[in-house]
Amino acid sequence: MKITAVHEGTVPISSSIRNAWIDFSAMDCSVVAVVSDVVRDGKPLVGYGFNSNGRYSAGEILRRRVLPRLLDAPPDTLLDERGELDPARAWDVMMRNEKPGGHGERSVAVGVVDMALFDLAAKIADKPLYRWLSDRYGDGEPDESVFVYAAGGYYAPDKTLGDLKDEMRGFLDQGYDVVKMKIGGAPLAEDLRRIEAVLDVLGGDGSRLAVDVNGRFDLATALEYGRAIEPYGLFWYEEIGDPLDYRLNAVVAEQYQGRIATGENLFSLQDARNLIRYGGLRPDRDVIQVDPALSYGLVEYLRIQEMLRRHGWSSRRCVPHGGHQFSLHIAAALKLGGNESYPGEFQPTGGFADDARVSGSRVGLTETPGIGFEGKAAFYRVLRELHA
Repeated sequence: MKITAVHEGTVPISSSIRNAWIDFSAMDCSVVAVVSDVVRDGKPLVGYGFNSNGRYSAGEILRRRVLPRLLDAPPDTLLDERGELDPARAWDVMMRNEKPGGHGERSVAVGVVDMALFDLAAKIADKPLYRWLSDRYGDGEPDESVFVYAAGGYYAPDKTLGDLKDEMRGFLDQGYDVVKMKIGGAPLAEDLRRIEAVLDVLGGDGSRLAVDVNGRFDLATALEYGRAIEPYGLFWYEEIGDPLDYRLNAVVAEQYQGRIATGENLFSLQDARNLIRYGGLRPDRDVIQVDPALSYGLVEYLRIQEMLRRHGWSSRRCVPHGGHQFSLHIAAALKLGGNESYPGEFQPTGGFADDARVSGSRVGLTETPGIGFEGKAAFYRVLRELHA
């Protein structure tokens, strides 16, 4: 097996929504197609990858560093002892001559290609990715369905409380029991009115509502909001301050008794380990949200999982950010606690296969070989155009 070509492009996923930190009016992402010399049904097998929302496309890093290293490597350096494509060996090739630290957008670029390589490896094996992963990195008995929650509740021009309630009702109608909304982009009193409007839709059950600050708060504001929302008994209080402000997180964890979730903007094993060492997170309740597509890919995410095990954390306390099929397969294979879902945002990349159905906040997986982007028609058209 060898890689014959890699095609790279950029896809807009922009919209008028905003969270407490950024708007998404210029958001885009990188997409890649990794073409192999393995032929099925008269066509070469192709692996596809992209980066999750919230980080912009990383085309310059892909074109100048990551992809040339992959394409210049002797084919056998990308294979395991059985002669099969090994994404971990390819990862080492892509990271050759890179200094440690400075994770940022480099981790996004590598993550895009890592996703495509895992998609391709599972296709070559003629298995859906979650079964392929479970056989190699899990216990061989993957979860057949995954808990998912509906992420939304963004700020938007002229969006009323009635509009917010209608949005949340729509999520419930689609089969979600747990929903998430943004806070921190308005004054506390206004955010409390927004929270209470959503709780009204949920019958007053705060355990079905997560709130997300997107890293906006300083310590004083984080504690003020924590005191205000703790009586609601929310599902979780997410990414409260800057992702690298471990002390802030630790102080909030000392004073806020509810569940805290964070980690979507930590992009390496080292940063995740520092969160566990210094962030005050409690393994009996808190949630790690590292997104494999943004954090150097699944190869690095497997290292993070091993680190968490050594520190006494269950994989069930991990719920990746991103709301896409790659993390869904990983969640099923590694028996994570669930996966984010974007029922209405970040198209065409967000969401699962077109025939996926959510019931009781759980969703099954496609049996299509690989990740199954072929079952997401609008996105697959974009991916095919890369190598048409």
